[in-house]
Amino acid sequence: MTDRPAPTDDDVLGGLEPDQVRVRFPPSPTGNMHVGNIRSALFNWAFARHYGGKLVLRIEDTDTARNSPEALQYTLDSLRWLGLNWDEGPEIGGEYSPYLQSERMDIYADVVAKLLAAGKAYHCYCSQEELEQRREAARTAGQHSGYDGHCRTLTPEQVQAYIDEGRRPVVRLRMPDRPIVFDDLVRGEITFLPENLGDYVLVRANGYPLYPLVNPVDDALMEITHVLRGEDLLPSTPRQIALYEALAEIGIGSGKTPRFGHLPFVMGEGNKKLSKRDPGSGLGEYMERGFLPEGLLNYLALLGWSIADDRDVFTMDEMVKAFDIRKVNANAARFDPKKCEAINASHMRMLDPSEFAARVVPFLAQAGLLPAEPSEEQLAVLHAAVPLVQERMNTLSESPDMLGFLFIPDEAFSIDPDAAAKVLTGDAGAVLEATSKALSELGEWKTEAIEQALRASLIEGLGLKPKNAFGPVRVAISGRRISPPLFESLELLGRERSLRRLEQARAALPAD
Repeated sequence: MTDRPAPTDDDVLGGLEPDQVRVRFPPSPTGNMHVGNIRSALFNWAFARHYGGKLVLRIEDTDTARNSPEALQYTLDSLRWLGLNWDEGPEIGGEYSPYLQSERMDIYADVVAKLLAAGKAYHCYCSQEELEQRREAARTAGQHSGYDGHCRTLTPEQVQAYIDEGRRPVVRLRMPDRPIVFDDLVRGEITFLPENLGDYVLVRANGYPLYPLVNPVDDALMEITHVLRGEDLLPSTPRQIALYEALAEIGIGSGKTPRFGHLPFVMGEGNKKLSKRDPGSGLGEYMERGFLPEGLLNYLALLGWSIADDRDVFTMDEMVKAFDIRKVNANAARFDPKKCEAINASHMRMLDPSEFAARVVPFLAQAGLLPAEPSEEQLAVLHAAVPLVQERMNTLSESPDMLGFLFIPDEAFSIDPDAAAKVLTGDAGAVLEATSKALSELGEWKTEAIEQALRASLIEGLGLKPKNAFGPVRVAISGRRISPPLFESLELLGRERSLRRLEQARAALPAD
């Protein structure tokens, strides 16, 4: 890797017109999507949208033991939830279909046959025991322990002897005996020496094609122009470049090698690479917690890129307009759950109140507080309550705790035991009694009148500090120590329900 001047748009596009850009996102549908993979999908999507190119969704589903139709549908639904729409792929189609690798096996077999016929690949009959013996000997001698090319130049007689023994060969790519140098869009010029690049396996002995074959073959046939992917795949890049070159020589694909950009690792706790097993690494958790897709994507974009030095919050439209792969930082990025939540909270504040209410409904419905299609009366209460909580919530899943007291039937309403133990003590009985009297005599049931009456009764009348005066009322009304603003909550709850809950709380107080 070397220092180099910042590339221009022409360098990035490699002579292409902007709308000729073709990138791909190739997930394996094995369940919950990892945030690192989502970050890769986001950068590819933003890159394509920035230039007016196309994003191809290609599914790597050849691992039949781990993949399933349900997992595939989950992957598609997840990407749609995120808003990362694709231009070609499953459920859309395209001129390079099929887009599921499990449906492309005949294509891979044909390509391998052509590589073998052209001498670009060869059969290798070495057993695992023989390979390990030679690797150990190389290690002992202080030499490179990769494949030593034993089967590169077998005679027909040697081949026949192996066949007679019943050996089933793998297929290896014949790597060039020269350095492989490429200009990474994120990391600059990178060189791999030939002694570190042994001939690698394309097809197993059982005829099953491997990732190092199918991925570049699909890239070539689908005319992918840029490959933006994780840093962990960097060691495979020189091998794939060699395969692209071999494919071009036998007339497969456009003949052009894609430009590469390797995105930085996403690190978790303890400065370790964030794994699928780590808390907070899977998309499902964020969906369940009520993160906004735009909030989550905004934060993931910050893991290696920024729109400006003094700005963290932006829309996806703003990201598309500003995205520059050259400004992606090659250094590892640390996933910070607290900052992720803070960014999401900022996007919560940015929503129009009516949109915020619409996004809250599914969480209230899941908690049994509202039907999936609320009535006009329920929606009116919700829309009136939204301005009271929108600035206080970080995720949508907080809505049942914040708003539930407005929708739960009185017969099902209860006070949180912990809140009762901490607040409904001491002067609470006198506070609730005075509150009931003041509110029952109130002429106009409006926020301002409610506040004036309670301040006169509890602060001036009983001589209490606001915390001690309003805390018991809040718990009695909402069932919790934290709620929307008290006086507005009382107005929304209504006179009858408010007085009923005050009476229920008084009745539940322990006897002196």
